[in-house]
Formats: sequence, structure tokens, C-alpha cells
Amino acid sequence: MLNPENVLPDSFVGLTIDEISKSKDRYGDNQLGKRKRNTFLRQFLQSFNDPIIKILLIVLAVNVLFLIRNFDWYETAGIAVAIFLATFISTLSEYGSESAFEKLQEEADKTKCRVKRAEGLLELPINDIVVGDYIILQAGERIPGDGIIVFGELNVDQSALNGESKETLKIPSKTSSLDDDGSNFMQKNKLFRGSIVCTGEGVMLVTQVGNNTFYGHIAYEIQEETRESPLKLRLGKLAETISSFGYLGAGTVAIADLFNSIFMSQGFDMVKVMEILKSPPIILGNLLHAITLAITVIVVAVPEGLPMMITVVLSSNMKSMLKDNVLVRKLVGIETSGSLNILFTDKTGTITKGKLQVISFLSGDCTQYSTISELIKNQGLYDLFKLSAVYNTSSSVSSNDDKTQAIGGNTTERAILDFGGAHFLEKRKVKVLSRIPFNSTDKYSTADIMNNNKHITLIKGAPEKILLNCSSYYDKYGATKSITHMDDLTKIMSDMSGKAIRLLAVATSDFPVKKASDLKNLTLVGIIGIRDEVRQEAHGAIRKVMDAGVQVVMITGDNKETASAIAREVGLIKDGQQNAVITSSELTMLRDNKLKQILPQLRVVARALPSDKSRLIKISQEMGLVSGMTGDGVNDAPALKKADVGFSMGSGAEIAKEASDIVILDDNFLSISKAILYGRTIFKSIRKFLIFQLTVNLCAVVVSIIGPFIGVPTPITVLQMLWINMVMDTLAGLAFSGEIPLDEYMKEPPKRRDEPIINLYMWNQILFTGIYTASLCILFLKLPIFSQMFRGSEGRQFLMTAFFGLFIFASIFNSFNARTYRLNLFAHIWKNKSFMFIIFFIFIVQLLLIYFGGTLFRTTGLNLLELQVVFLLAFTVIPIDMARKVFIRMNGRKGSI
Repeated sequence: MLNPENVLPDSFVGLTIDEISKSKDRYGDNQLGKRKRNTFLRQFLQSFNDPIIKILLIVLAVNVLFLIRNFDWYETAGIAVAIFLATFISTLSEYGSESAFEKLQEEADKTKCRVKRAEGLLELPINDIVVGDYIILQAGERIPGDGIIVFGELNVDQSALNGESKETLKIPSKTSSLDDDGSNFMQKNKLFRGSIVCTGEGVMLVTQVGNNTFYGHIAYEIQEETRESPLKLRLGKLAETISSFGYLGAGTVAIADLFNSIFMSQGFDMVKVMEILKSPPIILGNLLHAITLAITVIVVAVPEGLPMMITVVLSSNMKSMLKDNVLVRKLVGIETSGSLNILFTDKTGTITKGKLQVISFLSGDCTQYSTISELIKNQGLYDLFKLSAVYNTSSSVSSNDDKTQAIGGNTTERAILDFGGAHFLEKRKVKVLSRIPFNSTDKYSTADIMNNNKHITLIKGAPEKILLNCSSYYDKYGATKSITHMDDLTKIMSDMSGKAIRLLAVATSDFPVKKASDLKNLTLVGIIGIRDEVRQEAHGAIRKVMDAGVQVVMITGDNKETASAIAREVGLIKDGQQNAVITSSELTMLRDNKLKQILPQLRVVARALPSDKSRLIKISQEMGLVSGMTGDGVNDAPALKKADVGFSMGSGAEIAKEASDIVILDDNFLSISKAILYGRTIFKSIRKFLIFQLTVNLCAVVVSIIGPFIGVPTPITVLQMLWINMVMDTLAGLAFSGEIPLDEYMKEPPKRRDEPIINLYMWNQILFTGIYTASLCILFLKLPIFSQMFRGSEGRQFLMTAFFGLFIFASIFNSFNARTYRLNLFAHIWKNKSFMFIIFFIFIVQLLLIYFGGTLFRTTGLNLLELQVVFLLAFTVIPIDMARKVFIRMNGRKGSI
């Protein structure tokens, strides 16, 4: 490693071309190692890992194998199209989202910096930097690699890396070793990639680049695979359940079909039975027929429309969420948001505004001013405050398009100038004689000025440093008075500190201040109260999330007192709560089993380190919780990646966005609560669709099994099944995807990670309505009264047409039952306009098939009376299900999806 100990400002020669090449060979370049991005084809192939898709692939393979002899490709083609559409749309959404973030990363790579090379001073992209380069740094520039400052003095914002909003002074040092811990952010001469220079100028010697930087290590860490989402886990269990029922039904119908063809059809004549058993061609034919029938049952049982519906409902809600400032990177992250049990959230920029503001000015007579307009009314005091704000600072006020903005300096100085705004643009004839900038050791800054030919020293610093040396104060007229009520002043300041307000004292002296011992007989101008204000909507948003049963834990770099004050203000904690607030050091001392015990009571982690976040995510997941994490900095990326759902902030680092599932574009906690609501709405939409489709499937399976035994060998033709299982279910999926978010969903407790996707209420509705509809269909086919009613004397074509219509129209009416557990089937229905439009479209298409389907769909036009009878019979599913809902309520249960 290079040794900068003897490097002097005039010796910054820079690397030669040969030295650059050797440095690259030894240490590598500054390009961050990106994980290998899936091609569109590879991502498309990975989509076939969906459990429902796997079942469909098996069915498709068997269909192709056994149905070749019949050249009956309609069903096979339909399944293939369903698989393709579901996987293709899912891949398209995920791939497009990843591409958007590749562009964000490319923008970051375009950053340039000034490098001293042997050939001169060059402006180069950060990826061209190598170990041994000298980088010239000024305010506003982003540090391009890890290294040490060898000349100058810098105030650096490292919050993106360590979460600390406080700026850190960086100065050259000959005592620090380059082998020190690379993550020691407080090391005076260490600079880190991703940090921003706030003030000062300096020269940096690059010692680590690319993946060897702290930034690069995090980039590597976030490439780890995360555990499967709750939705995928639930779908896997659903696939097992459906396949078990499907295979059981298929085996039953195959055995029954063989028994019918071998024994029943021969009248149980054992001689004839033995003749059949001794004839391989006949046995093979019967076996193929039984297998074909079994495959049909499996096809009917599997909800082909489910993968497509899930993709559609997730994709369609992405657009709606974007309007609410929620950008979804990974589709499954939407649903996972609704399953959250615990949410670890940053304070700065999420709960608070992320910007320091002057919220109060306390004068020496204990009067508080909350705005500059109030202070201006007291001209004498205001003039003194303005002198200190404008001249005892390294910031300045600029005006652009009638807007004023503080630029330069540190965040505290900019906050003071922003408080004055346009009022501070007007400057007097003031001459600055000398200035001592603020430093962390002395904790004050001074400026000696000549104002109206009068010498005055302006002083600004920590109250504990300034206030004790004040013997007088300025009243509202600017006249000096002796301080006689210091206790009252101290009490007010203590109350302000308890509200997480940082205090800064402003005073003057008649004599120059060159050192700390010169701070005596000062005159107090006032106390400035500065705070990163809590967002106005934060309290309500946090309350909404907590009411939804989600535990919120605030993680901050602030001290315990400040963190507690903010937590109380937003309603996270109340007085007397045990284990609600702990510090990082206290957390480190806890063993995992003890942490698991106190985690349910935990609300705040103060002085938090990046490693604390990852550990908390790990522990919560081990407890079976669905965990969420918010963050905006590089240090947050590993935890964002490991969490079940990671929320990054729109103003945050690109690497944090890359690691997250969802980006909160407005950095607002309220938007997180909206994401949770959308997630819960989507899960309910999926459940509604499952009720609808599995009811249809159950009815179709029962009718397909019983049909051959009541003299109807093919109750539903292959093309009719294609319409039922493919087109109708896909359209229904679109209809249910438009369900609107309701605030009542945020009053429900979160679902367990392993909670089945179909609950008892859903099974009750599926089995009850499915069996009723199947019974109605079987009776319709079997009872002579219906055969007579539909012109049985002219053949069975009218009865079978009516049966097809009955099946579809009953499903259409049942979609209204599936939409809501309420007795009022039209509750909120007009807010989902797509539902009404699609259901109406299915209705019209079914009528067209009845009258124009012909031999292709085995339909013949019905007269008006026959059509009315079909409608009336199909409509009975609504009062029957209504009776079920009333019965459930009469027994003290309401039921919910």
C-alpha cells in the first residue's frame, strides 16, 4: 500500500501511464462489480418455477403425449397459451423495472472528478480512477473512492454510508495507519466513496477502488439471494393442495371409467370381462380413454388463470401505486407489503423532513419567536441576530427566480440563513476583519467586524460554552441588560432539548476573541432552536400502520434522548414502556435469544450502526415475522436486500434503490402505509379470484366425473372448456384486479407468513356454492322436466346449449358473490369499473356463442322463454349464497377474505 507520509503539496506529480497500468493490474479498476443481470430469455425461463405453472406444464406434457391420436389440440393449445401469457407478462414487468434501475446506475457512473496525473490535471469518470491517484476535492463533490486526505481540510457528509447526519471534519494525519479498520468513519484522515464534501478544499490519495471500497463491499453483499416471498410460499402450498385433490379426482374418475368399460358395460358377465382382459388392443383403448378423462379432470381442477391473474393484478396496481409516489421494482414486493408484521424505519427524511430548520429563536428575556416576521417587529434585536447570521458564517444567501436559498457552509449555518430568507439579502456596509470557523474542539465560531465604524465580535456556538460566559443580554430594542433570570432561561432550553431541538447560542463581545479564554463578559443575543422537523403527516401515518398490526421500529443515529423525543412526538412510544428504546451498544450486548424476547416491545434503536439493521432483520425472520426495512443510504443496502420487502427513498443512493423492492419517491412514511394498503388489497383480490375460479373448477370437475354415469359422456366439450378455463377465467382475473383499496383493510391484523392462501371462510364458500352449482347442473341434465322444457323431442342440442349457458351464467352471477363477503353485493362495485365492463363483456360473448357458436361450440339458438329459464336458474346462486352468509352471521361469525 502506498505511503503518503512524505507527500507534500508541491509533490503531487501524479501517476504515469505505466504506473496506472500497474495499479490496475494489482488493485483493479474503480468499476463496481455488478451481479450478472439475467437476460430476458433467462428471466423468462425462471418464471416457469411458479408452482402453479409447474402443474400446468405437467398437464401440458401429458396432454401432448396422449391426445396426439385424436388431434384434439384445442385444450392443449389453450394451456400452452395460458402458460406463455402468464410467464411472459411477469417477465416483461420485472425486466422493464430492472432496466430502469440499470439506467439510474449508469447515471451515477457518469460522475466525473478532477485527477492529478503526470500529464497534468484531468477531469475523468470515476470508473477510471486507480489506486495512487490524487483527487482534487471541493464543496459539493462526491468522493470517488476510499482513501486519505493528504492536503487541506474538508467537512464531509458521510450519512449515506453510516446514517449519521452530522458532518465530519477530515484533516491530514501522519499517525493513522492505512491498515486501520476500513469502516472507521470517524478516523480523521479517512475518506470514503459515496461521501459528499460540504465545505473546504483538499487533496485525496486513493487507496482502495471498486469492490475493495466500503461502498463496493456493500454492493457485493446485496447480491445475495433472499428468501422466497410469502405469496410464493402460499402459492406453493396451494399448488400442493390443488394437485392432491386433482390427482385424487383424476385417479377416481380413471378407475371408475375402467370399471364402467370393463365390468358395468358387460353386465358383470365374467366371461365377457375375461375376453376384454385378454385383448391388449381393447385394454389399451380403455386405458387411454381413462387416462384422457383423468387428464381432463386435472385440467379442469387446476386454476389456469391464476398465474395470469396474479401477474395482471400486480402489474395493474403498479400504475396506481406510482400515482401515490410508490415505484415498484419487484412485483412480488407489492403483495409482501401487505403481509408485513414488523417495519424497521429510518428517522431522517422518512419520519422527519430530512432538513434542518430553525423553528424557534429564544431571546434573553425568555421570549420565543417562531418566525422571522415576528422577530423583525423588534428591530434592535433583529439587527443583531441578522449581523451574526449573515457575517459569522461560511454560508451565503442566493436569489434565483424570486426564490432565496442558502448555499455553502454546513447544514446548521444554511438553516439559519434559510430562516431569514429574503430578509437577509439586504446587506449593510459591514467589514469583516477576521473570522474563526467552527471546530468540534472549541465548539464555537467568531467573526470580528466593523459595523457603522464600531468594532464588534460576533460569537456563535454551543450554549454550554457561550451562555455561562454571558453577563448581559439584548432586549427587543437592542439595549443591554443584566441577566437576572438564568434559571427560567435554562428551564425553557431544557424543555426545547427534550423535544429533540438542537440549541445554538448567539452572543457578542466588545473585544476580539482569539481563544477560548477570551470568552467572558459576553452579551447574549439569543438561543437558536434548530430541528429536523417531523413531517406533518408522520404521526397519522405511523398510527395507521400500527393500527394495522404492524410493529414499527425507528432506527436512527441520534442519541437516546433525541430519538426518544421524536418517537414520543409521532406516537411510537409512551411513558412507562419497558424495553421500548435501546442503544446500539445495548443491542450488541444482547444475545439472540434475549433479543427475541424483547423485540415485540422494541420501538426505537438509537446510535444505530449498519450491522444493527441486518441483525434485526435476521432475528425477526427467525421469529417467523415478515419484515420490512426502509432506508436511503449505502449503509442501508444490505438490510434492504435481506428484508422481505425493502423500501428505499427516492432521494437516496442508487445502491439502496438497487437493493430494494419498492422506491418511495417522496421519502414519506405515509406512502409506505399506502404500499401496505395496496399489498393487502392485492392479496384480497387474489383470494376473491380464487373463490370465483375454484368454484367454477369444482363444479366442472364434479359434472365431468358424474356426467358419463348419467348418460352424458361429454357434458362440456373441449372448446367449451377452453372458453371456461382460459378466456373467461383470464377476463375474470382482469375484473378482480381492479378492486379498490379500502381503509378498513388497515384495521385487520397482518396475515402470518405461512397462512394458507385459502382460509376456512373461502373453503366454505367454494365448497357450498360449487356443490350447489354442480348439483343444479346435474339435475338439469338428468331430470325429464328440463329435457321437455328445452324441446327434448327434437333432440338434445337445445338442452346441451341451455346447459352450457346455465354453467356460464351461474359463474357470472357467482362472481358478484366472490367479490365481497358483505350482504350488499354492490358495495364499492362502481369504483371498480373494469369489473362491471368485463362481466358485461363475458355476458355478451356468451349470448353470441349460444346463437352463433354452431357445431364448433355445440350450441343452437334458444327462444326467449328458454333463455329466461336459464337466467332464472343461474341467478339462484345469488340467493343461495346469500342464505349461506346469513346463516354464518346468525351463528356469530362474519367471515372474511
